[in-house]
Amino acid sequence: MRFCDRFIGRRRLLHVRNVWKPVLLVLCAVTIITCTFIVVNPYDTSLPFELNFQPEFWENFTEYEVRKNAPRLRFKPSRLVDVCMVVQGGDRPGQITLPYNKSLLLEEYNCYEFRRQKIVQMMIHAWDGYAKHSWGANELRPLTNKSHLGSVFGRSPLGLSIVDALDTLYIMGLMDRFDAGRQWVKDNLDFSKVHGTLSVFETTIRYIGGLLSVYALTNDTMFVTKAAEVADFLLPAFDTPTGIPEALVDISRGTSQNWPWAPDGASILSEFGTLQLEFEYLSIVTGKPIYLEKVSRIRDLLQHIVKPEKLYYNYLNPKSGEWGSRFVSVGALGDSFYEYLLKSWLISDKADLVAKQMYDEAMAAIIEHMLFVSKGGLTYFGELKSSYVNHKMDHLACFIGGLFALHGVNEEEAYDKYMPLAKQITTTCHESYVRSKTHLGPEGFSFKNPEKEAMALVGAESVYILRPEVVESYFYLWRTTKDPIYREWAWDFAVAIEKYCKTASGYSGIKNVYDVNPEKDDVQQSFFLAETLKYLYLIFSPDDVIPLDQWVFTSEAHPFPIRFNRTSNSAALNSQTQL
Repeated sequence: MRFCDRFIGRRRLLHVRNVWKPVLLVLCAVTIITCTFIVVNPYDTSLPFELNFQPEFWENFTEYEVRKNAPRLRFKPSRLVDVCMVVQGGDRPGQITLPYNKSLLLEEYNCYEFRRQKIVQMMIHAWDGYAKHSWGANELRPLTNKSHLGSVFGRSPLGLSIVDALDTLYIMGLMDRFDAGRQWVKDNLDFSKVHGTLSVFETTIRYIGGLLSVYALTNDTMFVTKAAEVADFLLPAFDTPTGIPEALVDISRGTSQNWPWAPDGASILSEFGTLQLEFEYLSIVTGKPIYLEKVSRIRDLLQHIVKPEKLYYNYLNPKSGEWGSRFVSVGALGDSFYEYLLKSWLISDKADLVAKQMYDEAMAAIIEHMLFVSKGGLTYFGELKSSYVNHKMDHLACFIGGLFALHGVNEEEAYDKYMPLAKQITTTCHESYVRSKTHLGPEGFSFKNPEKEAMALVGAESVYILRPEVVESYFYLWRTTKDPIYREWAWDFAVAIEKYCKTASGYSGIKNVYDVNPEKDDVQQSFFLAETLKYLYLIFSPDDVIPLDQWVFTSEAHPFPIRFNRTSNSAALNSQTQL
């Protein structure tokens, strides 16, 4: 006001009509305030930010409901934390775009780096809880602070969480923790001491895949030696008339068997069909062809077997080489087989044309027979049981949105077909999250009831066990489209994890995603560290952190390098020196 008074006082003409002076003073003040507002706030954010965060909000960021009750402010928040912590869009059903002004705000405040570092804190919390209470065991019970003994790896202390998480630690730059894990692997990882049976599939994707990934990142051959030792214990499972491995191997006895619940002693497509990347890479880095020979025999049988309507059934008898029950799914029992067909083509620098042909034919058949659009406009894959279609989708099946995006950007003629499908399927999976009270997705969701689309109708399917498939698709869609909505969906997911899954020692699954106060299941799955947190970290990272034109992620999110020399597998093997 002093500036206005001096400014007006110098205008001698105004003293003739002194009555105008108060009016002009007010106009001058309003003009200054308006100009200052425009300079400081060039656009209207209209975001429901709350400026009085409690100190513990940064530590736990569990103020998930802040969006709903906070006043809508029409000026920029004064602190970076106020902008970056709050989900700014896509957190309600049907929201599939992020307004441009909100995207600009996130960029201005460098929120993606801020959020990336918060994911690092989550990894530290999960790892340190495991290290304190279950070091050397397979998984942590983060409520009771005990070791989880009920996993597929049983009671044998095989350090599952260590091996599965090592490449995540390395990628995040947590080198002190990585070095401690490496030392444990060197000194203690020994499958000869295992008692009981182990899953061939789970051991391959978690142990062999995890060890080979760390080798690829560090060039430390100790990890190759360990991976080969583990693989050798699995080889008896392949001793069947067809070469199709059985599901379980008894390490101490050197025998194998299939799951007791599998019909007619069948092996499972998603298990024996998801060994290719790990066994092939192991042959390349060791120079030992036996691992590649085992998976090549599987590939050969699947390529030439009769496939009714070009569909792959989920069950195959390893003795007769004949299909079992006519059950087809891109979720449980089928999922990662299709993933590895495309990724075998990609990791070979698009030289594995057999895998690509098998993938193209399989996807065409699945899209023709199993793709549907609900009454509410949601695109999904059903399950085919003989001629009956079960209109439900597994959380596990949500990986396929990311797979289609990866396909679309790697083959020009496929882009127009597969990229829209990638977006539609990923949107459906996102809806399964935001339609729950926790913003976490159920294990399975149905489309049978138009009033409850993308929701679980069975209590057992209402659980969330820290699975990664949805955020995996967010990651691929972000990298391939650069649409910021996928980053915002991922942040909404991270906030929900913190609110509903975090414990004093780690993170636990929950038993009902539709309960605002859900009971925890007291298990910190190893894949939470290997996959879920890795994809969250990468979606907020620059593209040159594990770039998709140089690396391919396995089913367990372990990155393997693309082989650019286009040499055949046999030539690659011949060029290696045996370790």
